[in-house]
Amino acid sequence: MDSTTIKRPKAGEFFILEAGKINGPANGVVFENLDRLLSPPRLILKPQGGGFPPLRETPLLVHNPSKGPPPLDLEPGFSGYWLVSQRLQQAMAAVDPNAFAFADVDYRLADGSRGARHYLCDVVQEIDALDEDASKLFIDTTEPFINGKFYDLTGGASVTFVRDRLGAAHVFRTPYTSTVFCDRMFVDAVSAAGIATDSDADGLWLIDASDI
Repeated sequence: MDSTTIKRPKAGEFFILEAGKINGPANGVVFENLDRLLSPPRLILKPQGGGFPPLRETPLLVHNPSKGPPPLDLEPGFSGYWLVSQRLQQAMAAVDPNAFAFADVDYRLADGSRGARHYLCDVVQEIDALDEDASKLFIDTTEPFINGKFYDLTGGASVTFVRDRLGAAHVFRTPYTSTVFCDRMFVDAVSAAGIATDSDADGLWLIDASDI
């Protein structure tokens, strides 16, 4: 095959989607009723297989200003879930309704009044679509991984995906890493909702998958 026809990862085509402000204080939101939602012996709410378990009551999250600022559009660390704003939830559900599971929360301000609508969120769409031949990464098969191998994206990885395998998907995980990936269509939809995608100002951190 002519080397000019070999597929390579393209800049700006796929991204790693991470949550949380890289620099700055953590948010001041407290998960008030987590102990009443947990099913011992589990220590976090998110089940091992992802998604949401049956909830005994609505998750109650309260912003305590003494612990930090209000949440951004995307925040990590809520018993295995992201906390997302309504505008981000709407963009997520519109661009790829199969990618996410959401749970409504009772979000309150410090004085007890109801705050802006928020959701707990999990990325539940898993597709084996990484183009191993076109990508540069270490595929670890040295350990007894659940799915037989692990995609190690450290050390200057560069990855792309087979679009035919993705179908209509725009946000997804693979069976071989917990990393969340998204494509340009998702990034553009989030940007159109008024959420920053070129910085972490609103809590989204996007890393070009062609240059990790």
